Amino acid sequence: MKWITITSPDFISGEAIFIDKLFLQGLDLLHIRKPDAPLEAYKRLLLQIPKQWYSRIVLHEHFALAEEFGLHGIHLNRRCSQVPNSFHRNISCSCHSLEEVKKQKDSKDYVFLSPIFDSISKVGYHAAFSPTLLKQAAIENVIDEKVIALGGITANNISLVKEWHFGGVAFLGDIWKRMSEPQVDEYLKHIRTLL
Repeated sequence: MKWITITSPDFISGEAIFIDKLFLQGLDLLHIRKPDAPLEAYKRLLLQIPKQWYSRIVLHEHFALAEEFGLHGIHLNRRCSQVPNSFHRNISCSCHSLEEVKKQKDSKDYVFLSPIFDSISKVGYHAAFSPTLLKQAAIENVIDEKVIALGGITANNISLVKEWHFGGVAFLGDIWKRMSEPQVDEYLKHIRTLL
């Protein structure tokens, strides 16, 4: 299974150092999502991240930087929904229903489906799918290796995500709330062993 982490929407002190730590612990892809950040702020963050990780970084905004920095790709969402002309890197997108997954999956490298569990980072954003519905979607191959589970993902529910045949997990709130904890390295290692 793929391990993806999405950045906090706000810039955090020590963020680039922590991103390096995530990659060293086995993170597959980092999605940079800073909805209100200007282009220059994105560039500053990228320049603080070791270049060896650029091929594993995906942008949710300021898509021109993907070519400029040689990044993995871009992620389409409601705010930024158009692929730049002559873009030839990976493309992913957000889906909030199984119907959207069916429409988007074949034309994208992978898609996020959310919220799978109650969100940690967004108060009041509750799971949108029953376990029964997710099991059926897996049986019908709607959920497969190209579909990434997002929303409320923690080490404690990875086994369920595996049962539903998702191709990976996308962490957000759970990872960033632990960033300063003394035992964060052990937690990140534990995540890697579960995938």
